Amino acid sequence: MSVQFGNIVKEIDAMSEAEYFGKVTAVNGMLVEVGGVKTNLSVGDRCTIIGRGEKEIPCEVVGFRNKKILLMPFASLDGIGSGCKALLINSEPYVYPDISWLGRVINSFGEPVDGKGPLKQGDVPYLVKNSPPSAHSRNRVAGKVDLGVRAVNTFLTMCKGQRMGVFAGSGVGKSSILSMITKHNALDGAILGLIGERGREAREFIEDDLGEEGLARSVVVVATSDESPLMRRQAAYMAMTVAEYFRDQGKDMLCMMDSVTRFAMAQREISLSAGEPPASKGYTPSVFAELPKLLERAGPSAGEGSITGVFTVLVDGDDHNEPIADAVRGILDGHIVLDRSIAERGRYPAINILRSISRVMPGCNTPEENRIVSQARKYLASYEDMAELIRLGAYRKGSNADVDEAILYYPKIEEFISQLKTEKTTLPECYQMLSDILTSTKPEQAEPVAQQPAPQPMPQSSVSKPTSVPVKMEKKNKRKI
Repeated sequence: MSVQFGNIVKEIDAMSEAEYFGKVTAVNGMLVEVGGVKTNLSVGDRCTIIGRGEKEIPCEVVGFRNKKILLMPFASLDGIGSGCKALLINSEPYVYPDISWLGRVINSFGEPVDGKGPLKQGDVPYLVKNSPPSAHSRNRVAGKVDLGVRAVNTFLTMCKGQRMGVFAGSGVGKSSILSMITKHNALDGAILGLIGERGREAREFIEDDLGEEGLARSVVVVATSDESPLMRRQAAYMAMTVAEYFRDQGKDMLCMMDSVTRFAMAQREISLSAGEPPASKGYTPSVFAELPKLLERAGPSAGEGSITGVFTVLVDGDDHNEPIADAVRGILDGHIVLDRSIAERGRYPAINILRSISRVMPGCNTPEENRIVSQARKYLASYEDMAELIRLGAYRKGSNADVDEAILYYPKIEEFISQLKTEKTTLPECYQMLSDILTSTKPEQAEPVAQQPAPQPMPQSSVSKPTSVPVKMEKKNKRKI
């Protein structure tokens, strides 16, 4: 009861001194027009529409038109019609996170949805739609992050405060790699935002992929695909806000979001309903303006603590140059590309090492570590250049010394970067394993490719004497003469 009473007190303190009411004048799709009131509202303020049976529907101000307020609801508009009362609140949404939120599942409003009782509210209010910190007040990205995934730890090493994108089509393994990173990372905790997730997969991911061990050190924010676009968009803001609270407590947090594409789709629905014209493949200009505002909130802070971001991008039709993927790739500090062809041949995580990059990696590694990674990348590149000829059996050993070495090392490197979801490998172990692979087997130790014997000249006695042909030719020539 003490937790509930404290929450009620904070809600009362946050209430405004005066209330303003208006009336619904029109409902167009997901957009509600409210008129008959003069108040100093702005975009982003909250309102409540009271419908049939005193049903209250929370809304948000998304624009203004012809001296009327344009609202978009967080829930269904069933029971809302012309003349319904609208309570206009001149305030932005706040939330009160607390350290006890670890191990809980919440919705876009910061309310518990896991059936474990009410959440304890903290003392400091945090603005849900906050602005990114100043670039000049932040610390630099520094200090390696152990994520427990061999392919990422070695070839795509991340640092505290770095923002990395995971780009892939549907069904290639984004959720699997997120669950591995959540359970195996060595940071202080994780905030996981499931944006527009399938209702069936949300609970399966929490119970099967994340598990009790991963959930105990995480806060999960869920907004399923059937919820309104405002709820899906706010789930991303809420996940980032909770991460900012833990960062301000001096903790190094991991903030993961699945996916940024669904956040952009929700913003597109909101913008189009408000009358904003589309710009690129139906996406409005405000979508590309909101992406950096969200993603830039991750990173190091001015003091202790940091937010290391891992954001998945669902590429449309496996096109990695579609508008959202292209925009996000330009904002983040690196990208992990999951390749469908690699997943189809059964290697997981299906990371395409040659197409992926970590922009802060060379500066955080030692020269020896960079040398090991560069050598392994060289073998992978040499093999992929000749992959078709090798698979067809058209390549002959000895044609190219670099390719010969790549053929020897490629299976070992592929086995190294293949990993089960339950496996965990630390940073030192990753570099040691890769170094052992590159030094344990020398090219001259490889089994020689069977060469065909050179053709031998036939014995002289077995060669028939060409007597008949010249004779015939001679006769034929005589006839012509």
